[in-house]
Amino acid sequence: MFPAPFEYHRADSVEGAIGLYQELGDEAKYIAGGHSLLPIMKLRLAQPAHLIDLGPIQSLRGVSENGAGLRIGALTTHSQIMNDPMIRATCPILAETASVIGDVQVRNRGTIGGALAHADAAADYPAAILALEAEMVAQGPNGERTIPASEFFVGFLTTALTPDEILTEIRVPSLPAKTGSSYQKLANQASGYALTGIAAIVTLGDDGKCSQAKLGITGAGDVAVRATGVEQALAGTSLDDATIRAAAEHAGDGIDFLDDIHASAAYRRSVTIGLTRRAIQAAAQKARG
Repeated sequence: MFPAPFEYHRADSVEGAIGLYQELGDEAKYIAGGHSLLPIMKLRLAQPAHLIDLGPIQSLRGVSENGAGLRIGALTTHSQIMNDPMIRATCPILAETASVIGDVQVRNRGTIGGALAHADAAADYPAAILALEAEMVAQGPNGERTIPASEFFVGFLTTALTPDEILTEIRVPSLPAKTGSSYQKLANQASGYALTGIAAIVTLGDDGKCSQAKLGITGAGDVAVRATGVEQALAGTSLDDATIRAAAEHAGDGIDFLDDIHASAAYRRSVTIGLTRRAIQAAAQKARG
């Protein structure tokens, strides 16, 4: 299928892209790698009259340290995130998550900013971004603002970004010592999207008990969420199998599970609980060294 006709515009700076949007109006959309927007344009679910290509903006690419953690440019590809030595050393769950996104072509072209801004219910990054308590930096006509992950994912295909804002970078805080992480998902074999995906980050105290657990869930409902019930059940425990199993039962708390041709709500709930248990166990094992 082919998208509806549109005009193509290249931006060479963030300010230039924002200026183009103000000039062209609400009929325009920003495009990054294209792996989120173009498929829905081909289905005529979106028919923008203008596309503003952010690809030439080099300042939106790359990974660097910012003192409190990592700064990841929004146009950094999944493949770059998967292989970046700083991410692999200091935030391995993000590299692990990127490694299971789509296929090689998608990972080489798709960008973290485009995926997060699109906010597909079955995307992989949101679970990890929530568990990491990352921050999204957005720039628009009124300047720059920072949006915490807890406020970024609003609903199905909806984020806290306004249509004229550009997601410019993701800030990921440093993880404490004695921390392990794991991303586990059940993928749709046709698309690679998550029928459900669990990101778990576990930090141990000096006594070997769980001082903090942070979990994000994607794919299960129409928006990614933090598994706060699981986190609370794990805090202060020795993370034995019985405790992990009991805590994982809370993974479905507050989620209105999707029920579609790919999986029933009951199946998604069962898989979510099972993968939560597996993710916690793997994260705890890594935290123990």
